[in-house]
Amino acid sequence: MYKRIIRPILFHFDPEAVHHFTFSVLKNFGFLARLFLPKPIEDKRLEREVFGLKFKNPVGLAAGFDKDAKLFNELASLGFGFIEIGTLTPKPQPGNDKKRLFRLKEDSAIINRMGFNNGGVDEAIERLKKNKNVLIGGNIGKNKATPNEEAVNDYKICFEKLFPYVDYFVVNVSSPNTPNLRELQDKKPLTEILSSLQNLNLQKPKQKPILLKIAPDLTDEQLLDIIAIVKETQIAGVIATNTTLSRENLISENKTETGGLSGKPLAKRSTEVIRFLSEKSGRAFPIIGVGGIHSAQDALEKLEAGASLVQLYTGFIYEGPELINEINRAILQKS
Repeated sequence: MYKRIIRPILFHFDPEAVHHFTFSVLKNFGFLARLFLPKPIEDKRLEREVFGLKFKNPVGLAAGFDKDAKLFNELASLGFGFIEIGTLTPKPQPGNDKKRLFRLKEDSAIINRMGFNNGGVDEAIERLKKNKNVLIGGNIGKNKATPNEEAVNDYKICFEKLFPYVDYFVVNVSSPNTPNLRELQDKKPLTEILSSLQNLNLQKPKQKPILLKIAPDLTDEQLLDIIAIVKETQIAGVIATNTTLSRENLISENKTETGGLSGKPLAKRSTEVIRFLSEKSGRAFPIIGVGGIHSAQDALEKLEAGASLVQLYTGFIYEGPELINEINRAILQKS
């Protein structure tokens, strides 16, 4: 129903406007929407224990969709095993100028240059206090106005404030839409940020997993650095991958837009990164696989490459909520 009726209508309108409209509908009429959707699959065989947390199924929603923690309860009811909110920054910021979100329909992709638009960590916390037992990841970043040499302070602020309200953390230094942010993926600044957060973590009575989200555009040498940094800082794992700056083999009119590309064109590269990290590290840490999952087979490929969990974003927009059940059903058939 979604792909035949709902998506064609929504895709006639501006992507960002549709995003806000969809949020409003789910918030106010979600109970009606769920009447027309298949019931989420619930099966003990789908449960996964990863970095000390128990996931009811391995299919999560990636960061960027519910930036401000406005809809995590409603989204979880669609069947997601976990919801990642953010990216959140210490202070509210509007993000980049509109228009900043573009569909590439012929490529089943999206280009965004949102720029960490969010209402700030304090506003999100007020909503997280209403969590109805949804497993939540907190994706954190720095404000655009914060210089890179002071970035660690922004991550520490978000970590401390969010700590009581999320189950795991994701350090986002890989978005291409905040100027110079990706420079924080270099070994020295990245080690400083992760070590600082781990030091804070170790001071807590009970630690929470810290993950690193990386870009798909890293070289093999840089990926080997990532493995070494994970080992040195003892963080819990990696999310592979964020959006790409590559525009290889695209055919859509919007392919020249500036920003990060997500969707089907990213599937092969993100799976390659997962396999590289898994094999070169000797499966030393868990990986959440994200990037170009538009079918159950796409998800299975990432799991077989070494991912413990997977996340959807663009595939969720193009394929609809049914994709969650399709993936979980395929996992059950393989088990």
